[in-house]
Amino acid sequence: MNPVRQGTMLRAGEGKELLVAQDLGMRAIEEMGLPDQAIHSDELPWVPQGERVWFKPLRFDLTSGRWINLLKVEGSGKVNRHRHSGGQVMGYCIEGSWRYLEREWVARPGTLIYEPPGDIHTLVVDEESGGMITLFILEGTIQYLDDDDNLLYQDDVFSKLERYLNFCHQQGIEPLDLRY
Repeated sequence: MNPVRQGTMLRAGEGKELLVAQDLGMRAIEEMGLPDQAIHSDELPWVPQGERVWFKPLRFDLTSGRWINLLKVEGSGKVNRHRHSGGQVMGYCIEGSWRYLEREWVARPGTLIYEPPGDIHTLVVDEESGGMITLFILEGTIQYLDDDDNLLYQDDVFSKLERYLNFCHQQGIEPLDLRY
């Protein structure tokens, strides 16, 4: 008997059936699933998002509402007070430092950030930091709020994709298809 995986033993002749089933399963995944991707961020533009704030999109998952982008702030600056509804946010600080006005911690290179759905905060880059670049994985909607929690505007995977495509068109850049 040949062990296939820990705790599973095959009888004579079953090994071939298992290999055929695994091969069929892999072919189905290859035919129906998304192909692997290698996105080179240096081939993508920084898209203006606000004063001294840009984003560089890396993925738009239109099925789940998730998108991945790099966020860059040059010098001091801030991303207006906002709420994440409909999903969590994960961030990884690559360069510089930043913080939320509403929190005690400071993100520095190597800091992983988790934001639960519904979290409200204001991202700030202090002058002494000189700027920042952070990788964000976002889900759902970002609702930008005024000081009285009134909705000013919102972003989601579709508005971010539209902003990227419009910017590329305006700049004469051939956009990469980042919908995978």
